[in-house]
This record gives sequence, C-alpha cells and structure tokens, in this order.
Amino acid sequence: MLARIARPVRGLPRVLLGLGLAVAAVRVAEGPGEEEEQKRRKVRAAYSEAAARSRELLRRVKDEVGSPGIVVAVSVDGQAVWTEGLGFADVENRIPCSPDSVMRVASISKSFTMAAVAKLWEEGRLDLDAPVQKYVPEFPEKEFEDEKVTITTRLLVSHLSGIRHYEKDIQKIRKKIGKKSSELTGSVVSTTEETESAKAEEQHKPKPQDTAKSKRNGSLQPEEFYIKDKFNSVIEALELFKNDPLVFKPGSQFLYSTHAWTLLSAIVERASRRKFLDYMQQMFKDLGMVNTLPEEHEPIIYNRARFYSFNDKKRLINSPYVDNSCKWAGGGFLSTVTDLLRFGNVLLYSYQAKEMSTMLPGYLKPDTVSMMWRQVPNTEMSWDRDGKYGMGWGTVEGKQDYGQCKCQKHYVSHTGGAVGASSVLLVLPEEDQQTVSPPRGIVVAIIANMQGTGLNSAALKIALEFQKAKSAES
Repeated sequence: MLARIARPVRGLPRVLLGLGLAVAAVRVAEGPGEEEEQKRRKVRAAYSEAAARSRELLRRVKDEVGSPGIVVAVSVDGQAVWTEGLGFADVENRIPCSPDSVMRVASISKSFTMAAVAKLWEEGRLDLDAPVQKYVPEFPEKEFEDEKVTITTRLLVSHLSGIRHYEKDIQKIRKKIGKKSSELTGSVVSTTEETESAKAEEQHKPKPQDTAKSKRNGSLQPEEFYIKDKFNSVIEALELFKNDPLVFKPGSQFLYSTHAWTLLSAIVERASRRKFLDYMQQMFKDLGMVNTLPEEHEPIIYNRARFYSFNDKKRLINSPYVDNSCKWAGGGFLSTVTDLLRFGNVLLYSYQAKEMSTMLPGYLKPDTVSMMWRQVPNTEMSWDRDGKYGMGWGTVEGKQDYGQCKCQKHYVSHTGGAVGASSVLLVLPEEDQQTVSPPRGIVVAIIANMQGTGLNSAALKIALEFQKAKSAES
C-alpha cells in the first residue's frame, strides 16, 4: 500500500571494449539507478514509520473515547500513502472498519456545499451579496431591534447571519453570547455540531443549565439534534426556523448554525435550477466521489457502518434513529475517507493551479479557493483556537513570532459531530516549490462511528508526521 513503483535501471551499453571497460560501464549505468532506488526505499521507510506513529496515536484516541471504529486516509502530493481501518464498523456482526466503510461525515457536509456555492458564484449564477430573498422568497425578511436587516449568502457561509442553531430559546443564546463576549475579545459563540468535536478536544462537557436540552444516551443535546421527521424538500425544512427571530444583527457576531446551511441549500437549488440533492450528486460524480451520498434509510448502501454512543451506565449502544433530511447541506451526507481524500486534493489542486497550457484547470479557480480559505473577521474556529472560520472551512494562518519557538503551519480543516459519528478533513498545503505540479501538500481524513470524538488535533499531528517524512524526498 505504501510502496511506489520504481523506475527501471538504465540499460547497459551494447558494445564493451574489454573487461575493464565493461565493469566501468556497468558501474556508470547502474550507479544513478541504485541511488534512486535507495532514495525511494528511504521514502517508503519514512512513510511506514510515519504511519506506525500515526496508527499508535489513533489507537490511543480510539481507546480514550471508546469508539468502536475509526478510519483514516492520508495523501502526500495527491497520492494516497496510508489508508487503514481500526476496530469495528459493525460491532454486532463483527465487521471490521476499512477504507471503504461508509460513515456520517456530519459538518464536513458544509465544505461540500461550499464547493457548490463557489461553483455557482464562478459561473455567475449566484450573487454572494444579494439578499437571500432573491433566491428564496419563502424566507421572510428580517428585523433586529425594529430595524430591517439583510441576510446574504456571504454571511450564511461564515456563520454571521444571526440565524439560530439547534437551541430554540433565543434569550438563552443571547445570554450565552453576552457571557462569552465578556470573556473574549470580540463577540463570538459556537454551538452543538461545531463544538461536538471541540468539547472532546478540550476535555469538558456542556453544562445542563446552559440551554434547554433533552437527555439521551448519556449526553445532553438540544431536541433538534435528534430530529426523526422526514422533510420532503429543502424548502419544507425551512419551516423549522424561518419564522424565529434573529439572535443578533447579521454581520455583527458569530454563531455556528447548521440551520443557516439549510437556507443555503435552498439558495443552491434556486440558483442552479435543480433539486439540491440532484445538484450535489452531480458534483460528487464530477469529482469522482463515488461513495458520497445523502444519508437516506431506505436505500441499500454497501459498507454502511453502524453508529454508536454510550448510555447512562456507560455501556455501548446503537445510536438513536435520526433523519437528516432537515440538514442535507449542513450535516446530512455519508462518505468514505478515500472520497474525503479526493475532495481535499481537488481543492488543493484548485488552490495551487496556475494558468499554464500544460496543466488542466482546477474544479474551482485558485482565487476562489483562496477566498474560501481566508479568515473572515469576527469569526472563530472552535476546534483550533489559533484559527478563524472562513467560508465553509476553518483556517489557521502560518506564522512564527520568535526564533526556535512555535512555528504555526497554515492549514484548513472542518470537523463534524453527528449522532453516533465524528469526522475531520484537514488540508496542509505545501507553500514552497511553486514549480512543482499540484497538488502539493498533505491531506488527512478521519471518521469515527462514535459522537464526541475530537479528531482535529490528531489529524494535524498526523499531517505533520507525513510532512516530516516527505522531507526524505528532498
């Protein structure tokens, strides 16, 4: 799996003048080939060592949170160098995890949807700064403190719209924002799905008094996290929140909101003039993501994993039934780590592609991906406090303040936390060697079939391990 195909040693000369000349010729011909083969062996060994260290790290993460299974995939410069499953995709039937295991990717769905939004914007079919009512008149115009306000697609993709998340009590959300604003510079707040992974990263649990929640399977989550109702369209799903007041004036503060992405799915539907799921499935087909699809319960989906949580007695149980038709765009897709790897490399290629006749264009333009991966003011990235949210991605800027001290690498990622699942997709671009064809950098995808598993820090450590191994090639 880790091996690369070595090029053959150059052929010997056909005519040799004497034994001494023959030996010399053999040495001249074989020398560079042997040197290249030794270099390749060194690289393979370096990746094997990086995989061994990363495997041990994932085993620790898996054991710490009690996840039945976890799957990982890593690519270097667009080539998969390590894919592996640990534990079980199905505990009852003892089916092991594999790179083909299909699992909930939760909020990585937002990054998928952002690619669709960006494509429509490039094609001139979607105006990021137009009021959302241009595309979805069913969504009512809003006021905040008796002042008419405007919500745009640009605000939606960066969680700046003021639309609530799963918590319905607007006053409690505002109180929480006010409390957090007094503790931090700027006014930011994040909630359930985004912080599901962040809470595990920081080893603390939500407080029961913070919001009205339902106790299920040993955890406290808002009722809307466990919706079982099936919605027949993205327009119908707007009924969950479209008439609720805004939490704040659009653009003034940050509130992570999956409902905002449901509104985005309606915008994509109207801008593309296709059903949202039809448009997304065509995009997945175009990208070569053959195992990425909406989570529906009726279809037979090969290699679909089971999802797990713990009950009050800390016993492993099957997670409760949920229907994700209310949030396709924000958390409703299934995928595999290999498809996530492909998606990450599609964007990495697009980010680094230049206007050269010898290269195929990226799916998106370099400037478009740069816009998506640029930090947006007044946002936060809860799974890494060094970063901020961009457009459908969290992004950390590269910097080093002092010599021989912390060197912060530029990377982008999105985590996901769903009922019975956790995920992360991380892209660590190579910023140097601009003459080398893209994609250049490390992509890491991890999915677990247990909710509340913090995976971003593990993904970053794995990416840095493989980046260090890559240096063996230079």
